[in-house]
Amino acid sequence: MSGRIFSRTVALLAAIVMSAVWSGAQTYSSFTPYSSFAVGDLHTLGSTYNRTMGGTGIAGRNNYYLNIMNPAAVSARDTLSVLIDYSMYQDNKYFRQGGMKGAGNTFNIGDLAVSFPIWKTAAMMVGIQPYSATGYGYRYAVEDPEVIGRTGNITYSALGRGGLYQAFAGAGVTFWRRFSVGAQVNYIFGQIARSYKETFELASFNGAQNGYTLQLKGINGKFGFQYAQPISGKAKLTLGATYTMKTPLKGFVEGFKYSSGSAATDTLYHKVDTLVGSPANPYLASEIGVGVNFRYDDKWCAEIDFTMSDWTGSRMASTPGFMGNAVTTATHSSFAATSSRSIRAGFEYTPNRNDIRYYFKKCSYRIGGYYRNEYYKLDGRDVNTAALTFGVTLPITRQDGLRGNGITLGMELGQRGSLAGNMIRERFINFTFGFNMYDIWFLKPKYN
Repeated sequence: MSGRIFSRTVALLAAIVMSAVWSGAQTYSSFTPYSSFAVGDLHTLGSTYNRTMGGTGIAGRNNYYLNIMNPAAVSARDTLSVLIDYSMYQDNKYFRQGGMKGAGNTFNIGDLAVSFPIWKTAAMMVGIQPYSATGYGYRYAVEDPEVIGRTGNITYSALGRGGLYQAFAGAGVTFWRRFSVGAQVNYIFGQIARSYKETFELASFNGAQNGYTLQLKGINGKFGFQYAQPISGKAKLTLGATYTMKTPLKGFVEGFKYSSGSAATDTLYHKVDTLVGSPANPYLASEIGVGVNFRYDDKWCAEIDFTMSDWTGSRMASTPGFMGNAVTTATHSSFAATSSRSIRAGFEYTPNRNDIRYYFKKCSYRIGGYYRNEYYKLDGRDVNTAALTFGVTLPITRQDGLRGNGITLGMELGQRGSLAGNMIRERFINFTFGFNMYDIWFLKPKYN
């Protein structure tokens, strides 16, 4: 590929990402009541390829897809190849709590990553993807007739927006054709705003509004390894593991509270707390993951992953701005940090990648699923998420015969929470769209 085409490709992808990030900053990048705690709803990391495999990828190695779940996997490639992956996702959620119902839908980027070789058996990748998203809005009215008789109608409302993004750079190298190791640096940044408002119908009473704005950043490291063992013939078993370090959060938390009425607006409280890496500051929990992948030639593969992270000491439930509601009442529920665990599985089948007659035999079909225990509890109850994933990659054949370019379409069906104990049941239908590009950029010309 020429330098002009390369420059145009990078410029186009950068413009797409900036426009998506800007639109996400102006609207909800996620919408769920469960994002009102800590740093919000954690994003399922990985590309559309990973998401359609149930979110697996710790042990996955594929020459034609960029796997960003494990930095050791970046070395799985043809020596001179460059891989680019870009994805978007659209969420549709349906909520129910007792007799109340609601719905929301959002749109955001999924990932943008570029990978290129740095040596015969080593490669590097850089990219960006969402880390978490905060988006919720609700209101309710006081129904106590004794209170309404004295003050008139009172309405309470809450609003939350924002999220964190993760920019990363990693490299991996393979030794003895079987053992691969990798390391990655993650820079997490973003803004989260939460506000709560009390409004009186009668002008003789002042309303009140309070909230927090969190401007956060942090750096952590991620390490991974993979070991690929040929079994017999064209079969191969790969073991993988990853470890992500905890992330001390820096930045600032701005808290405010003021009253407003027909006569004047009074500031009751305003304070900016600077997060400078103190041991008492909140942090994002570390995570350990293990996986096993079985692949048979270019025909099919299956993978199972397990991840675990402990948020109980993260101070999310005791730091203003992160804690959500501190006390459970008749109209408020409280969150508390806990340990998060997930098990994921995925299966991919490609009838005949080299078929020259039937196009759909060259497509890759995937199905997967996962079960996750969220990193928080609601009123002392665990919050669990279960989902099924489906996907297909439609290959794009080039005139020069190179494979690996394709469009991936995916769908996710699942549920979080339940109706037990006055919890919120969240059912969702999510769609993902991804584009992966494979090219050879480092061939030396034979003729001038």
